[in-house]
Amino acid sequence: MSENQNLSRGLKNRHVQLLAIGGAIGTGLFLGSGRSIHLAGPSILFAYMITGVILFFVMRALGELLLSNLNYHSFVDFVYDYLGSTAAFITGWTYWFCWISLAMADVAATGLYIQYWFPNIARWIPSLIVLVILLIMNLTAVKLFGEMEFWFALIKVVAILSLIIVGTFMIIKGFSTNAGVSSFTNLWSHGGWLPNGVSGFILSFQMVVFAFTGIELVGLTAGETENPEYVIPKAINNIPIRIIIFYMGALTVIMSIYPWNSINPVKSPFVQVFAAVGITAAASIVNFVVLTSAASACNSGIFSTSRMVYSLAKKNNAPESMKKLTSNHVPYNATIFSAAVILISVILNYIMPEGVFVLITSISTFCYIFIWAIIVICHLRYHKANPELAAKSKFKMPLYPIINYVILAFFAFVIVTLALNNETRVALFVTPVWFILLWMINKRIKSKMKNEEASKKDIA
Repeated sequence: MSENQNLSRGLKNRHVQLLAIGGAIGTGLFLGSGRSIHLAGPSILFAYMITGVILFFVMRALGELLLSNLNYHSFVDFVYDYLGSTAAFITGWTYWFCWISLAMADVAATGLYIQYWFPNIARWIPSLIVLVILLIMNLTAVKLFGEMEFWFALIKVVAILSLIIVGTFMIIKGFSTNAGVSSFTNLWSHGGWLPNGVSGFILSFQMVVFAFTGIELVGLTAGETENPEYVIPKAINNIPIRIIIFYMGALTVIMSIYPWNSINPVKSPFVQVFAAVGITAAASIVNFVVLTSAASACNSGIFSTSRMVYSLAKKNNAPESMKKLTSNHVPYNATIFSAAVILISVILNYIMPEGVFVLITSISTFCYIFIWAIIVICHLRYHKANPELAAKSKFKMPLYPIINYVILAFFAFVIVTLALNNETRVALFVTPVWFILLWMINKRIKSKMKNEEASKKDIA
């Protein structure tokens, strides 16, 4: 193992493009969209559109920053440059926690999904098998990670496109279901666009924002992407099209076939649509898609957290051993460490109540908003600190600096909406403890390093 090598640029254009899709599409769409629709009605389309536009600009800011210096391997590198070492330490470990919490929930969920077909198997067994397989693939080479994510994302894309094609055919033919005739008029004929009022629309942002977590994963591939100056802008610029197709398109079709008030909030609306066509294996198909989506999230979790720990170690914000790379340029110790933490979810799956996971993922949502806000603030600092370099940028974020402040205002609005929800309100009070803890640890590390340097000087 080598400590002086760099990460391998083994991710090709097709890997990054599908990573960008996979990062923006999660189980929230396949399973959680029923609940979102029940809460906001057809206005959920506007919530996805608004959030999608905001996060597109966040991604443009991220892209501009990463391409301003090709030595940046992740956003923690430019946070270090523009906000200092303490901010970099807190941001890096917070992002690590974001993905760890999601991966822990998803690896536990894989066992639940496999139990659908094999009800007698203990849930922890398939969860452990999935985690071990993903760990081995991540340790082999970054190209294998890219291949797995490519196929995981492709499965999601095929499922959504199939729904849109089949659903559009049903709407054009005026297909009858137990809820009535399929028609685009169903979007506004059952209480209008805001059937639950403005409050339902506002509260829906909690689930919508959570559905987009992971969209910034493309930013962590910068150091391992072939020709990043071409690949990353292309992946980011295609995000709005993908949001329109995969979120807006799918939900429009679903609510045109089944009026929003006919959709079961606890079941996947995808199952309802496929079942209406007469596909008897509809539930199994969606279960398979959700299983691959959960495995994809865990796979991305192992990749992103290991790279983040590696970046932190290079700035002396993580143990020295985390900098070591294998002969395939994979951060071996960092990958093992992250997978070991994720393994805790398998062990605690039966010990801890489900409410704990709800709390963890709620905290994760707050932390993601923090990460996105940090990216936007760094973008402001970048333009002020390097006006000449920013002027030469070939991938500028449009509408700077006004859009930066609009984004930050939107995030403040989302935090308020999260505070209004009973399930996530507790996380609002817990999250500051995490940041205070990180600040104290960082202060202790700096104090220790300062004392060590002083001791060396005294000996000299």
